[in-house]
Amino acid sequence: MGIIKVENIRVYAHHGCLKEETIIGSDYRVDITVRADLSRSSKSDALSDTVDYVFLNRVVREEMAIPSKLLEAVAQRILDRIFEEDPLVNEATVSVSKINPPIGGDVEMVTIELSEQRKK
Repeated sequence: MGIIKVENIRVYAHHGCLKEETIIGSDYRVDITVRADLSRSSKSDALSDTVDYVFLNRVVREEMAIPSKLLEAVAQRILDRIFEEDPLVNEATVSVSKINPPIGGDVEMVTIELSEQRKK
């Protein structure tokens, strides 16, 4: 089993419960960690035998473009797509962070993290 990480994917998106958040938008950071059997790709040196991080980045960008009230919903959509579209992924963790959230204080970011294993 191996791990592939795609870290600090920076996206501008329109999520939030406040109307202003969905109109104005905010900066977000997304981190993904996936676990997969990398033994075949480590020997074959073939992209088709591994989890393509270009695919992971694309899924994040596409799902972040769909406005949601809660970051939890966005993270779950990302997880669902990863498991639906890449059978090599056995486990995944997605963290979605809102940079400078409008919560009335000096807060760098708020983060939610969801993890899931492939259902057997």
